[in-house]
Amino acid sequence: MPQRVIKVILPEAHGKQVIDMLESVENLVFWQEESSDGNFVASALTDSGRSESIMDLFEQKFAFLEGFKMILFPVEASIPRMDTPAEDVSLASASKNGQKTPIRISREELYSDIVDSTKLSNIFVLMVVLSTVVVGIGLLKNNVAVIIGAMVIAPFLGPNVALALSTNLADKKLGLNALKTLSSGFIMVLLLSACMGYLFETDPSIPEIVSRTQAGLSDIILALASGCAGVLAFTTGASSAVIGVMVAVAILPPLTVCGLLLGMGQLSGAAGAFLLFVTNIICINLSGVLTFLVQGISPRVWWEADKAKKATRKALVLWTIILVVLAVIIFIWQTDL
Repeated sequence: MPQRVIKVILPEAHGKQVIDMLESVENLVFWQEESSDGNFVASALTDSGRSESIMDLFEQKFAFLEGFKMILFPVEASIPRMDTPAEDVSLASASKNGQKTPIRISREELYSDIVDSTKLSNIFVLMVVLSTVVVGIGLLKNNVAVIIGAMVIAPFLGPNVALALSTNLADKKLGLNALKTLSSGFIMVLLLSACMGYLFETDPSIPEIVSRTQAGLSDIILALASGCAGVLAFTTGASSAVIGVMVAVAILPPLTVCGLLLGMGQLSGAAGAFLLFVTNIICINLSGVLTFLVQGISPRVWWEADKAKKATRKALVLWTIILVVLAVIIFIWQTDL
């Protein structure tokens, strides 16, 4: 697994406690650094899977201590190589509370990676506009390569993953920011693609357009897999640019087709594309919440964890009910065609 350096900074009077705590963690490489301004500084080298439990250990002890700070650094390589104990590889090692070491980055690192993607920035707006224009042209020209190329931009990966994470952490602020960014992006895509459909002469029978006006079981499976892959991209440190293509394929083309057909006055086809889009959004968030749940993502303190469990259960029930209703609507829709 990738390695991380955890730097602990706190008043010098607590230095011995820090050393004792670091020594109590098995197979941990650590060292004391030079103190400055009355602060004690120590660093530990570990793999990303163990970083969360180590950071939780110090946060539980010193969270309310003035001057306490922890900083997490990624490590490209270390010499000599740090050997991971066999029990850690097989997930048989456990912390004091009996939980197994997760194969993922820490909760704090995950949150830091995701929170920036919920900001409605100029870059996000530009990415949405560019990806919509490219995928719109690809659809109008029935060019699959251009459509896939537009997906690499993947502006909706971060906000969708953030929405799922906010449920597992019961973080209302993160969820509202993700919803605001997603809603703004969806409106921009719809308006821009509708303008393209109105301005450019378009054949609504183009295969790449027609294929996104009908939702089916395969589309539901694709969206569920996309949500799972999107979460794994963040939690394991994989390339989000590559995996984001899956999420983008499930979201951007159907919404763009909806806008194009609205601009052409093809209301029936636009409704079918919008139904596919909504189904994909539900599936992505449902599988995202489930993936975070399986990976053990939850708040550290028990009262927040209890609130998060309730929020997660409610979200899973709600998403599942909506998905079932949509599946019934899709079945009826296809029967009537």
